Amino acid sequence: RNGDGRAVLRSSVREFLCSEAMHYLGIPTSRAASLVVSDDDVWRDQFYNGNIKKERGAVVLRLAKSWFRIGSLEVLAHSGELDLQRRLLDFIIQEHFPSIAMNDSNRYLEFFSTVVSETANLIALWMSVGFAHGVCNTDNFSLLSITIDYGPFGFMDSYDPNFVPNTSDDERRYKIVNQANVGLFNLSKLLQALKPLLDPRQKQLASQILEGYSEHYYIRFTELFKTKLGLLGENEDDNYLIAFLLKVSLLC
Repeated sequence: RNGDGRAVLRSSVREFLCSEAMHYLGIPTSRAASLVVSDDDVWRDQFYNGNIKKERGAVVLRLAKSWFRIGSLEVLAHSGELDLQRRLLDFIIQEHFPSIAMNDSNRYLEFFSTVVSETANLIALWMSVGFAHGVCNTDNFSLLSITIDYGPFGFMDSYDPNFVPNTSDDERRYKIVNQANVGLFNLSKLLQALKPLLDPRQKQLASQILEGYSEHYYIRFTELFKTKLGLLGENEDDNYLIAFLLKVSLLC
């Protein structure tokens, strides 16, 4: 593709339908507002078999409450623009995190805690429907914990922990079973970006919050799969049953 930044009609229709499906499945997501077909020709090797064909291009207009990502803060911290980073972070909190008081000296800590728990929830929801995000880098992880990017992506037809929807991901870095761990990695990058704005006590507390990510994810993942199975109450064998059924699915 040579990084031309273009999309073809078939993939744009798929992207449009998927984000709407995700919305009605109850998964936080950006929405598709329109699809415009272009007269420009786009050359694509659809099946990656060397057979390049001319296709019609298209543009999907996507809407979201915010497009700020972990990478939005990461790039400012990396370049040392701490004043701009602080102003941007305050704007994001004021506009999108109404439960956090702007005069609270711990507002950045509260913000980080919310993003950690909501990111864990989002990825658990992805896993509950077999959705694999093909490029889980910090620039595709929303600070509002919504699904903002749909290229490439895929749903598993049958359970396969090594499922990868991105044909360019030769190392299987973003295979579906890695999504929760990649989420933790991205949140660690967010914490690294926030650290210049935190005092020593807040840094220690933020590290403890990050350590709680795995438990947040595990609890939410278990809740979702118990609901799918119609399991009521708490039973120590529930987690074993979920793991067993996933293993059986893998063998079938």
